[in-house]
Amino acid sequence: MEKCAEYLIEDPAGLRGKWLQSFPEYEKLYLEIGCGKGRFTADMAERLPSVLYIAMEKVPDAMILAMERVRDRQIASVHFIDGDAINLTGMFAPEEVSRIYVNFCDPWPKSRDAKHRLTFPGFLRMYADVLPIGGEVHFKTDNLPLFTWSVEQFVNEGWELSEVTNDLHANGPVGIMTDYEAKFYAQGFRINRLVATRTAGTRGTAAGPAPRMHKAALTDAHGYEASMAANAEEKTE
Repeated sequence: MEKCAEYLIEDPAGLRGKWLQSFPEYEKLYLEIGCGKGRFTADMAERLPSVLYIAMEKVPDAMILAMERVRDRQIASVHFIDGDAINLTGMFAPEEVSRIYVNFCDPWPKSRDAKHRLTFPGFLRMYADVLPIGGEVHFKTDNLPLFTWSVEQFVNEGWELSEVTNDLHANGPVGIMTDYEAKFYAQGFRINRLVATRTAGTRGTAAGPAPRMHKAALTDAHGYEASMAANAEEKTE
């Protein structure tokens, strides 16, 4: 961690509302929540050099690997936050983030744990707080029940969905992959993806408490049976 200290933001709350002012060489700020080992982070930053790329990760061991990856490739536009998305609005001001990436997050399949999913309405409202109208959330997962459930939450919270797919790489690799994604793709698993755009009707935290979830286990999601059938099919091919 000490060897990569120049890439770590020690006090992200102190930069709230001043990110691009503090890094004036960049035009926009993109945030990745849960960057893991940083393959997606580094590749995206190299593709978009005019963007300030902030990668958040609450597992220090994974973040160190991501930081080393960025350091070894000498990518100056990436900085890391050792933190949790629950504190998002304390780190970023309204409309300060142009895009958020949520890739292969923990599905938290039990109903009682639904509030921890990064596509739970409470999180979606925080995303809306820091994005401008037209700002986007890019979401990818290999878990079809989680994806199906998440689509429902985005729609209920007033986001406009596009590029929705249950088989992103059906005709060959598309876009930049995470480490997990490359592994899953090599094993033949289908990848789900969507882009959610904040509109004037998207709910933020000002809309009040997020709705309480009943029967939110992922086995209750409409896509559960299809997911089980798809996984069984993949294992027999």
